[in-house]
Parts: sequence; structure tokens; C-alpha cells
Amino acid sequence: MSLLTLEGVTAFYGSSQALFDVNLEIGAGEVVALMGRNGMGKTTTVKTICRLLPAKGVIRFGNQDLLPLPSYRAARLGIGLVPEGRRCFGNLSVEKNLTAAARPGNWTIETVTDMFPRLGERRSQIAASLSGGEQQML
Repeated sequence: MSLLTLEGVTAFYGSSQALFDVNLEIGAGEVVALMGRNGMGKTTTVKTICRLLPAKGVIRFGNQDLLPLPSYRAARLGIGLVPEGRRCFGNLSVEKNLTAAARPGNWTIETVTDMFPRLGERRSQIAASLSGGEQQML
């Protein structure tokens, strides 16, 4: 059984079609690389799977149809994108970065540090001194 299936997927940036009839099947345990020149649709494909772009066709994660879901619901299923860039305030501590990004609700610094214990260990450390992977966590 496929873990992730795309059938005839088209995606759009506004009214401009960015993906044309993409088909992809990934089984559990498989590792897949999307390769191509700049502007060929790699990031657009991943953003579409994450439900960050409007799309048509079929996108299934296991038995779950992703197309009708908003991006936050897809994220709850484990579908996510870690951007290549690191968007943190390099001159602030880890804790101050987390405070700056805080939103009302159940999200707290403790929630984040439970998910990413290394950030908890480095709460007072300046973000610019973190490794690249730690900055992505942040």
C-alpha cells in the first residue's frame, strides 16, 4: 500500500497553473528525492502536498484524502515542510525567539521544548550560535 499518492495533481499560484498532471507514489519506508533545475516545480510539489497551495487531482496520505484539508490539518497528520532558510533572530536567545513567535492558545515554550528538547537545553543561548539544524528547529 502506498503511503503517499498523487494522481493528476495540478496546483496554482493565484490564477497561474504551476503544476501540470503530477503523478507520484511513495511506499512506506521509501526515500524519494525530487530533482531538477530551479523553477521546475520541486518546492511547489512539496507545498502542494502540505496543502499550502490550491490544487486539483488526488493527494492521499495512507487512506486520508488531503485535498479538502487545510494545511494545519495536514500538519497534524504528520505532513510538513522544513524550509531551507533559517528564520530566527540571531541576536536573541532561543527563549526570546520562542517568545517572539508565541501565539495565544495551548502553544507554550514548554510545549515546544518538550517536542524539541535540545532547544530547552539551549534556552539562554544566542540563536546565531546554534547549529544549522538547531536553527531550523527554532
